[in-house]
Amino acid sequence: MASPQSLSEHDRREVAAWAADCAERVLPLFEAEAPDDERPRDAIARARAFALGELDVAGEIRRRFVASRAAHSVSSPAAKAAAWAAGQAAAVAHMGAHALGAAGYSAKAAALAAPDDGGSNEIAWQLEHMTEPVRFALRLLPLLGTDTSGPLGTGLLASGILGENIRAIQDAL
Repeated sequence: MASPQSLSEHDRREVAAWAADCAERVLPLFEAEAPDDERPRDAIARARAFALGELDVAGEIRRRFVASRAAHSVSSPAAKAAAWAAGQAAAVAHMGAHALGAAGYSAKAAALAAPDDGGSNEIAWQLEHMTEPVRFALRLLPLLGTDTSGPLGTGLLASGILGENIRAIQDAL
C-alpha cells in the first residue's frame, strides 16, 4: 500500500514545478557562497523536467539526494537551507510530500537571510503562485505530523521553523 504522502505520478508532476519555483527563489543564497557548485541548480532543473514529463520516476528516485549533499559545501544556515530546498524539490519525483519540504526550506532560507520577516513574505509568495492543480494535490497530503510514512511524519520537517512553515502553508490551503 502506498503512503498517503506519495501522491499519484500526475499529482507529483503538478507540484514539482511549484517546488522548483520555491527553491529557485532562494538559490542565490547558496550560489553566493558556492558559485561553482551546480548541484542545487541541476536539481531544480531536474524537478522542472520531471514536471514536464521529460524524466522518469526511477531515475529521479536514485538521484534525489545529490543536491542536498551540496549543503555540506557552504557554511551559512541560509545557504544550507537553500541547498536542502533544491534537494527536496528534486525528491518530489519520489514522494509528493517533498514539495512541502521544498517550500518549508525555502521559507527557512528566506527567514535566515532576512530575520525581521521570519519567512512570512516567502510563504505568501508560495501561496500566491500555486495553481489550482497544485493546491488540489497538496490538499491530498496528510497534515504535518499525522502520518509517519514519509517526510511529513514527526521528524525533521515537523520540527522548528520547518514545521511552522509547512503548517502555515497547509493551514492556508
